[in-house]
Amino acid sequence: MIAPLKNALKCEDFMTQDDATKDQLFAQPALPGDFVFDENVARVFEDMINRSVPGYSTILAMIGVMAERYCQNGSRVYDLGCSLGGASFAVVKAVPDRDYSVVAIDNSEAMIARLQNKIAEEGSIVPIQCRCENILESEIAIASMVILNFTLQFLPPQQRDRVLKKIYQGLKPGGLLIISEKIRLPDTALDELLVDLYHDFKQSMGYSELEIAQKRAALEKVLLPETLGTHRSRLQRAGFQSFDVWFQCFNFASIVAFK
Repeated sequence: MIAPLKNALKCEDFMTQDDATKDQLFAQPALPGDFVFDENVARVFEDMINRSVPGYSTILAMIGVMAERYCQNGSRVYDLGCSLGGASFAVVKAVPDRDYSVVAIDNSEAMIARLQNKIAEEGSIVPIQCRCENILESEIAIASMVILNFTLQFLPPQQRDRVLKKIYQGLKPGGLLIISEKIRLPDTALDELLVDLYHDFKQSMGYSELEIAQKRAALEKVLLPETLGTHRSRLQRAGFQSFDVWFQCFNFASIVAFK
């Protein structure tokens, strides 16, 4: 184990919140079951993902930057596995004045309910359509952008090709796909190094060793990361010819692919 990130800012250094929305789901000794996107997770999700995914805010901001370039009039932007709509709102904020709509899809009723409440409370200049459904069954059509922001990793690997092929077929010419994922490295030593660095990052964000260990156990059979090489091969099989990594921090990466 390498030395912790002693000088890193902790979450509490720049963010205050009440206990109701702070991620403390794994703070007590327990035998956690598999991770589920239920109401308990939905309630603390914003805190959880910002403290658990290094560079998450940067990824959202750059999704907005890319939307400015690739969001086309008369098209749709799909946010697949939208959770609380972080990517959807990043697009709408960056591109408020074009003729398009956002389709936000998630199979978690708790996430969709909270997203609908958020839209009702905050409003949106661009229409955001919320759908509670399995993305394996979702229709993708006239899309100028499709976003899979830490979503594909939760699908069974044998179903991932099907999703990518459907996305390719539903994208308009010149359309953009963004895939953000937790990854693993084929080199065991480097993979272990990045995992250690990531756990140190989580400690710097206020998570205890117990919380880190228990969440890792809960995700073990649910979140199945792949190598970047596997992602590239799948994109090519789906029909994409132009794609590469645009962002990586530790064992988290984001890929862009163009049709």
